Amino acid sequence: MDRTCLWALIHEERAAMAATLESLTPEEWEHPSLCAGWSVKDVAAHVISNPQIGWAQLPGMLGRNLGRGYNSMIRREVQRLGATRTPEQVLADFATYADSTRHVPVTTAVEPLVDALVHHQDVLRPLGRSHDPDAEAAAVAADRCRLLSSLLGGWRLVRGVHMVATDVDWVRGDGPELTGPVLELLMVCAGRARAAHGLTGEGTALLPSG
Repeated sequence: MDRTCLWALIHEERAAMAATLESLTPEEWEHPSLCAGWSVKDVAAHVISNPQIGWAQLPGMLGRNLGRGYNSMIRREVQRLGATRTPEQVLADFATYADSTRHVPVTTAVEPLVDALVHHQDVLRPLGRSHDPDAEAAAVAADRCRLLSSLLGGWRLVRGVHMVATDVDWVRGDGPELTGPVLELLMVCAGRARAAHGLTGEGTALLPSG
């Protein structure tokens, strides 16, 4: 997928997430997301912080998290950011940066797509809401998450099944078959197997329960 198309999909999903956020009640902003310890507001602030982090911001992030691993750094930074932003400020950030084509240095342009797609689901599913993103976008994000599965969690599962999407031409991996919509396979690849639904095949026996 070329970069023009990629960024169009990122901007589309950010707009969809902004629409979700605009509809939330004050209680829903503080509702727990799928990310342990993160509220809906924390997740939203994290997603739209991506285009705001450049080389100038990296030293401060690293300095605040010396000796900590990648996941610990992200968790602490998200909680720090969420604690300082109001819902109104998060929505203002979406209005300002949703169409940006900047991304965190040393990452690829696919990471903002992963953030927008997966974190939108992290917000929606605990609230009992749904949104079906572009299937091709989800397939691109799933490939990136497969590559990063050692960081995202569940890499043994991701690498141990034969994934077959039912709504787009996307087949990956070897092992017992795990079949379903590419969005649900993306959730598995992103370490959210417990929140995935509608999957079939022998590979479902390897999915975590609960």
